[in-house]
Amino acid sequence: MDFSWDDEQRAFRATVREFLAAHLPRDWESLAHGPGTDWQSTFSKQFCGALAAAGLLVPHWPKRWGGRDADPWTSFILAEEMWEAGEPRGGQYMNVNWIGPTLMRFGSEEQQQRYIPPMAQGQTIWCQGFSEPEAGSDLASLRTRADKEGSTYRINGQKIWTSYAGHADTCFLLARTSPGRNGISIFLLPMDTPGITVRQIPSVIGEGDIHEVFFDDAAVPATAMLGEEGKGWEIVRTALSLERVGIPRFALATRMLHRAVDKLKQTGRFGIGAIEQAARARAACESARFYSYNIVDQRRHGLTVGAEASAARYATVMAERLVSEFVVEHVPEALAGADQMLLSHHQRAIVAGIASGAAEIQLNLIASDFLGLPKEPR
Repeated sequence: MDFSWDDEQRAFRATVREFLAAHLPRDWESLAHGPGTDWQSTFSKQFCGALAAAGLLVPHWPKRWGGRDADPWTSFILAEEMWEAGEPRGGQYMNVNWIGPTLMRFGSEEQQQRYIPPMAQGQTIWCQGFSEPEAGSDLASLRTRADKEGSTYRINGQKIWTSYAGHADTCFLLARTSPGRNGISIFLLPMDTPGITVRQIPSVIGEGDIHEVFFDDAAVPATAMLGEEGKGWEIVRTALSLERVGIPRFALATRMLHRAVDKLKQTGRFGIGAIEQAARARAACESARFYSYNIVDQRRHGLTVGAEASAARYATVMAERLVSEFVVEHVPEALAGADQMLLSHHQRAIVAGIASGAAEIQLNLIASDFLGLPKEPR
């Protein structure tokens, strides 16, 4: 099997790297990289606007929506380079990876015309209203309600661990419209809707990254629903499949591993124990990379991707954890502020097992949908 890139792919990667070199601030690596900070959110709109102008924000999108119909490999190469650099797109990677494509597939003409062009121009930030205090990543257990009154839905409930909610323009919201798994619907909810309260959750993962969001009789028109009522579970499975493999966190993890090893070599601390641990982390990063490549290749050939996406996602989670553990064990001074990039990666790795569905939920999906294991011993 040939794992090498072709000339066009190498040229595209070089173009992205040239863009990064020209548009990232000179002190980029010394800055706080929390994607939800005020600074990063403002910078992401400038940066993504420049990406869009250069034709590098959504090249994999259809031409109708500002792309150039590039294949999934182009999207993944772009994402790899962005994540290796510390993801300067901030929260807008969600728009690029899965919210935009999901709206293209399931949105009404009105919804597409309203929301997709600002994404393609890099001028809007979204958040996803999935997890809840008592539901976590088990989306089928969510309790946030959307009760219909004529042509309006009134939304009541709470979401938690909502990334970027403090700066988001719109929320991709899951709410219950009737009992059971088939009673989940999706709403495209403007965050300035009366009745929405956002509270930042202080944490070690970075300023402004996660929030609680409260809905108190937030009224939205029925036209804000994405797809049909009760069909949210089917839509979100498609969306999460795109997100779980659309975030090549292993690219940043690999770079941070090399960065940490270089620091140890410079100070004569890269001994036998560190070498063994670094090798395990490096192997995990490569496993995550090739597992993700396999999923991208399936998409490239038009194959339906199922529970393999959860397996690829879990492999990436483990790679990030092993790199983070290596830094904690051997370069602890980085976590005290000696290296902002290593600190930022450590903070990101803390939530790697929560974003896009908790690692434990991924394991359940792998067991049931991928391995076909029974839920209870027989």
